[in-house]
Amino acid sequence: MNKLITIAFLLLANHALWAQTPCEDFRAYLYNKEYGVFLKIDFCDESITIPDQDFYGSLPGYMGKKVNNFIWLITSAEVKGKKAKLTMINEFGSEDLIASLVRENDSLYVFRQEEGSQLKLSQKGKWQKMPKKMEFIRQKE
Repeated sequence: MNKLITIAFLLLANHALWAQTPCEDFRAYLYNKEYGVFLKIDFCDESITIPDQDFYGSLPGYMGKKVNNFIWLITSAEVKGKKAKLTMINEFGSEDLIASLVRENDSLYVFRQEEGSQLKLSQKGKWQKMPKKMEFIRQKE
């Protein structure tokens, strides 16, 4: 009987070691098809580097568009459960904002701008204002 209890305990302990931490939910490539916007994030290790812009160093992530290289940097991210609070700046450092990113399910994330500058990204040579709320789908990069 003691062996059975010990084996059951070891199996449960092993399963707990492999369980995904809340931070793992925020290591992803997320895409919003409607606006052509993506989020590349790693809030666990803050190990994201921006292609051709290594001078920013390692960051928690960034937001950009596939059609140009203008970005918003995520300078800090604090994860609590299924919600992350983000601080972001544009690549010039002239605008900043605070936003939240909530994991709704395995593939759906909701981005909400809470305060700060209007989120704008370049679209065909003009600034396109992004909505305060956007839904992102988890994808492979």
